[in-house]
Amino acid sequence: MASATGIPQQPPTDSDNDGRGDLEPLLGRPGDASQRDNAPIVKNLILGTGVIAEAAGVLLVASVWVAVFLNGPLILFSVHPLAQSFGLLVLIQSILVLQPTHTGQQKAVGQKIHAGLNFLAFVIFAVGVISIEVNKFISNGAHFHSVHGYLGVVASFWLLAQYVIGFTMFGVPALYGGEANAKKIWKYHRFSGYVLLLFLAATVISATQTDYNLNVLGLKLWAMIVIFVLLIIGVYPRIKKQKLGL
Repeated sequence: MASATGIPQQPPTDSDNDGRGDLEPLLGRPGDASQRDNAPIVKNLILGTGVIAEAAGVLLVASVWVAVFLNGPLILFSVHPLAQSFGLLVLIQSILVLQPTHTGQQKAVGQKIHAGLNFLAFVIFAVGVISIEVNKFISNGAHFHSVHGYLGVVASFWLLAQYVIGFTMFGVPALYGGEANAKKIWKYHRFSGYVLLLFLAATVISATQTDYNLNVLGLKLWAMIVIFVLLIIGVYPRIKKQKLGL
């Protein structure tokens, strides 16, 4: 995940001015992960292995929503899996749309869409968190009685920190001493985002072992693992190593 400001205007083959260019992804050919000139940015969502990540996100939402609506009555707690799965799908879009950008103009457009999608994902995640907290308060439910609960708390604070840093770098670079200093944090923000995505995957997978899922939803551990393996295959080969400072 990348948010930044002060978009550099270097040529697309060397936007970091390091002589190496930024078109080369970690895996595959440069064209597999780079937006073509004048190509609509929406194509970034399915460029290269992106289509696999899209399939994983849709499968996740479909699996969770079908399980919620077909198993048991809809209660306040039901909002949590519905919101969190959809929020993750939106978050995936924010990653995919920005990854292939490499010219100054592409990055400027991509970062605005990235920021907007991240804000939408934040609102959706907040709804999911609030719903489960209100449900626990009403029912006097116990907190932190599962691995999923602990991972969820860490993920929530990590997401919040990621959003705050990303949005302030994008909109208020003066907080970091100006554009130059904000740019220095880009690679750390991106790296943190990619690690956070793995942590979110672990958080969702751990939800299959909660009492609510085992007794009500019935989501399968193996199915969630397969979905997130597909997500990893779809997202991580498109990472441009120069954007991580490698």
